[in-house]
Amino acid sequence: MSFFLKELRIVPKIVWPIALLVAGISVWFFLLRPRSPGMPQLGRFETALFIWGSLFIFAWVVLIGYIFADARRRGMRQILWTLLAIFVPNFIGAILYFFLRDPLLISCPSCGGRCRSTFVFCPLCGSELAPSCPACKRSVEPGWHLCAYCGTPLNAEVRPAQHP
Repeated sequence: MSFFLKELRIVPKIVWPIALLVAGISVWFFLLRPRSPGMPQLGRFETALFIWGSLFIFAWVVLIGYIFADARRRGMRQILWTLLAIFVPNFIGAILYFFLRDPLLISCPSCGGRCRSTFVFCPLCGSELAPSCPACKRSVEPGWHLCAYCGTPLNAEVRPAQHP
């Protein structure tokens, strides 16, 4: 449960009051607004349905805020993914985001810049982020004796990267 709460902390602070406002407006509109004399009273099922619907709207707005913040954290196009999550119907945009999102960025041990975890070298300072083949410069894993891409023998110069 703590992982879930930790992830919710990245949602921008402005999203929470917006979600409450939107959910509150839906509760007021369906349950609390003055009714004309000829309108029938709502039963328990309808009341529960409107309350669950308001909770769903609240959760949807928070999810959109999470997608916005998470895409920024991962170095993705945050506006594009947020708009896709909002306008592609039936949650397909949000589901696609979670299937297609990039891994979290890592910090370069030399300059502290944010880099994708798949990068072998830092694009800002050029320092090595992961062990690489001396011939083709592609990423290799510690313990390999040959490069899987070019077949070059790997010796002691291939070392694991130092991540902070």
